[in-house]
Amino acid sequence: MKTTPTLVVGLSIVIGSLLGCRSVATWATPSNWIAPSDERPSDEPLYLAKLQYKKGNYGLAEQYYRRAVEANKDSIDAWLGLAATYDRLRRFDLADRAYEMIVSKVGYTPTVLNNLGYHYLLQGNLVEARKYLMKAAASDPDNPQIQHNLHLLKTWPVAHGGAVR
Repeated sequence: MKTTPTLVVGLSIVIGSLLGCRSVATWATPSNWIAPSDERPSDEPLYLAKLQYKKGNYGLAEQYYRRAVEANKDSIDAWLGLAATYDRLRRFDLADRAYEMIVSKVGYTPTVLNNLGYHYLLQGNLVEARKYLMKAAASDPDNPQIQHNLHLLKTWPVAHGGAVR
């Protein structure tokens, strides 16, 4: 039996309402959510990578992000995810390579600057972290993620055991 998109959406809404989840109806609508499919095989690795990253499964996320980059070498989303995953795995050497690729493709956007700041923060290089986060904040002062990372930068030594890294 072949399921239709309407049936899938309807079932998602019913299941979501039974579970008390209010957001199911918003993400399950065809207009703003597209599940991976056999018709778009290059979408699936990126979708699965993001899912695994959100779950904290960084090893699996890395595998899927690598597949996503191999499927579409121009996907900045895939490259950013791969770099962030390498950061989480503390593979800063590989993250550096991914960030070099990103910068060569799109330059220093506020998102790239923010991610680089966090990259250096994780390494304990607070001088470089501050440099990139301040540039990110200057480019996009109202971005909550950048503001959050600037706050992390201010509290990093205290929040992470009291030792200056």
